[in-house]
Amino acid sequence: MSDVPVLVNTAVAIIATVVLIVRFHVHPVISLVLGSLYLGLTTELGLDKTVQTITKGFGDIMAEVGLLIAFGVLMGAILQEMGTIEELVHRLIRLFGPKRLPYSLALTIGTLLQSIYLDVLLVISAPLARSAARRIGHLGTPRMAVAMAIALECGIVLVVPGVGALALAALLHVPLGTMLLWGLVLIVPTIIISVAIMTFLFHKGFWNPASDELAVTHEADLAAGDEARTEQTAGPGQQTTAARSQITRHGTESSSAGATTATLVGPDGPDGAGADAEGAETAVGRPHLLLSFAPLLLALLLIAAGAVAEAAGWHNRVLAFLADPVVALLVGLIGTVVVGRMHMGRKRVDDAIARGFKDSGQILILTAVGGSLAAVVAAGGLGDILRGYFGAHTFAPLLLVWLIAAVLHIAVGSVTISAITAAGILAPLAPGLGIDPVLIALAAGTGSLFAVHVTSNTFWLLQSLMGQTTRGTLKTCTVGVSLASVVAIVLLQPISLLFF
Repeated sequence: MSDVPVLVNTAVAIIATVVLIVRFHVHPVISLVLGSLYLGLTTELGLDKTVQTITKGFGDIMAEVGLLIAFGVLMGAILQEMGTIEELVHRLIRLFGPKRLPYSLALTIGTLLQSIYLDVLLVISAPLARSAARRIGHLGTPRMAVAMAIALECGIVLVVPGVGALALAALLHVPLGTMLLWGLVLIVPTIIISVAIMTFLFHKGFWNPASDELAVTHEADLAAGDEARTEQTAGPGQQTTAARSQITRHGTESSSAGATTATLVGPDGPDGAGADAEGAETAVGRPHLLLSFAPLLLALLLIAAGAVAEAAGWHNRVLAFLADPVVALLVGLIGTVVVGRMHMGRKRVDDAIARGFKDSGQILILTAVGGSLAAVVAAGGLGDILRGYFGAHTFAPLLLVWLIAAVLHIAVGSVTISAITAAGILAPLAPGLGIDPVLIALAAGTGSLFAVHVTSNTFWLLQSLMGQTTRGTLKTCTVGVSLASVVAIVLLQPISLLFF
């Protein structure tokens, strides 16, 4: 088949998938499968190999990352039930102070908490971040909102065990330890620089509280106070459930952010956060913060140790076994279950695991179907065509990867799916481009962050839970995360020199 039909049909498949999702509100899973079927039937795959390629792409992703995603989400669900995130934010406030909290919270979310389902992590941490925003004072809301947006989105695609990072590593056959180490090297300066630039812009007039922040009505404050008094008489598990329920109404109740904040801050206002922090430390059944995170940290350290040993040429069968990501995250999950049972009892841990399975289902299916589309795109001949145009002589190959992922994200509206699709298209080109696959994975991840906008669920959650107008959220989420995308690809250029 000539180049033109392949290029045209690939474009039609991607555009049709986008139109089905955005215009006709067809579920992304169905839209992606339909796009994959069209592309397979109109390229050299034909009737015989289309379905086989779709199912193989689905299965290959699940074989690589299915257990990893499930283990990570289950660990996150148990940590959430223990109230670990709330305690962590309070500790960060006391340790670094409100003024530095945007940086400390962003770094913590971006590097440590990626095992927690993004929407759940946002719902848990946003009320506490909004409370801290009041303590910061002037420009507290935009600083905390942009810090959370950048950290949440960057962590998904750059840091293991983020869903996007796992999928990118699987598609490009990058060892997870390698992905973890270089992802950390990239994400830390990206977050610091991006938050600093956005803070500077806010101070220069980029933020207007009158038009960018939602005013909480007096009636909403009274309702929030009643809710706060009700939840103060409830157990910690009930409070967590109430917080999670915010997800279901983020698109229609802009005052929910204020209500949630009041619930967790208490009737004394933002200055009461310190008192709440003290209460959090002495809460009955809540383990020490370090003990709560110890199993997850151990899992990440095992994976990193395996990568370091491999780079150093040191081969040890026991370490290789323990450093295998499936084994390492299983160890982390078992440790988290043990800690949870010691401090919450078996029933609450079982309830948390049940919620984790529910959360992980959609993540697994979406990730795998994204792999199906990537497999069909690659098998349909696009990879061979691109290989003829791009090679080791290509100018700025990482920028090319970034651009393809950015364009796909603007069209599709999903960070994870655009990163996976870009990686699937470009995976066959890695040898010809003459660059290490981990660099392609990171470039695709950073490109997929560009222009997070109204098609993203994260956008609307940040708008509601952080008390912003749509205009304000376009500044903190769309502009902030897009800036981080640009900063990351710029930083990746000198990092790539270390591979030559």
